[in-house]
Amino acid sequence: MSLTDKAIGRIRDLIGSGELPPGAKLPPEQQLAADLGLSRNLMREAVKALVVARVLEIRRGDGTYVTSLEPDVLLGGISSAVELLRGDTLLELTEVRRLFEPVATGLAATRISASELAEVEQHLDAMRAAQDDVELLNTHDAAFHRAVVAATGNATLTTLLEGISSRTVRARVWRGLVDDRAASRTLAEHEAIFQALVGRDAALAQAVALMHINTTERWLREHVGRDGDRQDSS
Repeated sequence: MSLTDKAIGRIRDLIGSGELPPGAKLPPEQQLAADLGLSRNLMREAVKALVVARVLEIRRGDGTYVTSLEPDVLLGGISSAVELLRGDTLLELTEVRRLFEPVATGLAATRISASELAEVEQHLDAMRAAQDDVELLNTHDAAFHRAVVAATGNATLTTLLEGISSRTVRARVWRGLVDDRAASRTLAEHEAIFQALVGRDAALAQAVALMHINTTERWLREHVGRDGDRQDSS
């Protein structure tokens, strides 16, 4: 373990112990370095690393603070890393989505409120109206699934699934489905998910969500090269 890693660990220990709770302001750099027995340079590097990790935030002219440490803050950076995935790793990511999202959809069926159901329906209607507009289909597809998972009330699950759902991959799949004139089938799968949610049928919601994700995974396996993939940008 490097000296910087050790410095990071000491600050994390302060946060984990509650000595520096969410929203707390860190002591001045010199004081904190002295308290922890570290050089100011090491302390500065550790703070930079924790800012990148979204554990700390620097407020210009004010100081350094512990973030809220909420899932959407700490896990929100996953999506930018996901956009860089290629080939087999991209397919592995789809497998992860297949493992989590159907279960989340089933859970949502037992917890979704009337207002949340209306939001899901709103995005479904927008997808129906979009027809061959890949950009709109992509936007409302992402929002549809985000609204479904958010209805679980589980912020960690919502953030993780949002993070692994690559917008670039969604756009690519929608473009391929539109070109293959298969978009209507995928819209029907969204309709089935919505109807299962309306019926508060957890088992059915999980099953139709799995079927839907399998459609995406099957398309990707047919179109992503096994020797490394070059994703389209959107």
